[in-house]
Amino acid sequence: MALPLDLGLGGRVPDIIEVDPHDDRTLRAFWEAEQAAIRADRAHPVIRTWDALRNGVQNPSPYHQRVLLAAVTDGEVVGGADVGLPLQDNPHLGELEINVRPEWRRRGVGTALHAVASARLRAADRTTVLGEAYEPVDGEPTASVAFAESLGFTSEHVEEHLVLPLPVPAAQVERLRASVPDLVDYELVTWGDHCPEEHLAAYCSMMTQMDADVPTGELDIEPVVFDETRVRTSEERLARSHEQLHVAARRLTDGVFGGFSIVLLPKGEELALQFDTLVMPEHRGHRLGLLMKLDTLTRVQDRHPERTAFHTWTARSNAAMQATNKRFGYAVIERMHDMQRVDR
Repeated sequence: MALPLDLGLGGRVPDIIEVDPHDDRTLRAFWEAEQAAIRADRAHPVIRTWDALRNGVQNPSPYHQRVLLAAVTDGEVVGGADVGLPLQDNPHLGELEINVRPEWRRRGVGTALHAVASARLRAADRTTVLGEAYEPVDGEPTASVAFAESLGFTSEHVEEHLVLPLPVPAAQVERLRASVPDLVDYELVTWGDHCPEEHLAAYCSMMTQMDADVPTGELDIEPVVFDETRVRTSEERLARSHEQLHVAARRLTDGVFGGFSIVLLPKGEELALQFDTLVMPEHRGHRLGLLMKLDTLTRVQDRHPERTAFHTWTARSNAAMQATNKRFGYAVIERMHDMQRVDR
């Protein structure tokens, strides 16, 4: 149903409609508007692919609800809002992303999308709203942070978006390999999209530790506990649009896992995503993080020569991972602000 709005901004703004997840035509137009908006502001964005969006909304998660709102004028989608609602944890949270085509900005489109999205969040009793805003390290800042601040959001956590061009020269890989101690007490265990059953309980424990340890600044978020059902659900959903590479370090003396690292390869893309990397507290200080990331780098370069860059995100406060990224040659290209507003 279209929701006509007049916000007193110098004329009637486009109608706001909820996108039917199974209406591929409107869904595709929503995705194209999202692509145009993000690429206009950012030089090296990582944006969900068409398949990732379609698979995500047409096969909804039992842990997360997504509502897509489109701003439409004369049959054209000129902007969109993605409203996220956690379903089984953090029931106070709502998530919001707004994108408007460049040629339609400063006409009240983003404000109209925000008004309808906020009404949805209030109806779902969400009192804390989270979103992301990016700014370049160098050059003119984008308007995304200022727009979020105008809506009452504040930056509560900052992560750096880093990029490593591929392929990494062989000499540099050898230097990295030579810098890792001979860890005779550990072995590396690898798998793809599906964690072997015999490792699943340990993997759940590490995923839970990861969510508890990851820096979040002053964000009003409670860590998530991962059980086997949640992990299997995530694996299945990711496999529709990504290839997954996992590596874990296991201590030989007792079989205890000391850490893991995940790389996601979006299907049909040329980039690789260095996703979660964790070393469990009692196993730190042995450069396991560097060892595991070196393993996935080697696998990507050997098996996926089409990949042209690794992307990763690291909190400024995460000194250990920042140091590891620097050793690999990652460079910071932009900053991501986790924006938050508390509606009480």
